[in-house]
Amino acid sequence: MLPGVFYALMAGFLAALASSSAKLSLGADYLKDVCETGLKIWTDRQGNSDDATACDWLHIPLRLLCGGLLFTCNAVMWTFFSKALRHSSSSARATVTTTASNFISSAFLGHVIFGETHATLWWVGIILTLTGLFVLHGSTPQAPQENVDKKHE
Repeated sequence: MLPGVFYALMAGFLAALASSSAKLSLGADYLKDVCETGLKIWTDRQGNSDDATACDWLHIPLRLLCGGLLFTCNAVMWTFFSKALRHSSSSARATVTTTASNFISSAFLGHVIFGETHATLWWVGIILTLTGLFVLHGSTPQAPQENVDKKHE
């Protein structure tokens, strides 16, 4: 059961990383703003006062890099999810574990990268999801039952 949980947690994290990469590559000018801020901090430390003209073109390769990260994370995520399904005792366990990992990872990455906050209703939803996850993981799998027709023979 432990390898299945590990694969499901990794699949959820990679799915969150893929969606963050998509938001960076296709979203607003967030990468350009980060580039300009980083360049300003770096030039202030160096004593130069160059303007941020490099960021006018540098955000394009950064967006392409994030697009590549999107496809890579999705490919590896599906690999981990397939392994989670194979190693878990039920597909429901693997799916709910991946979903919970995705929710929590998305919240963490959204807060760290984009400064996002979540409403109370979101927290209620994640608590219900985690409660269901704990119920699924706390239950013991049932043994397969004998065919009823064999009892009557």
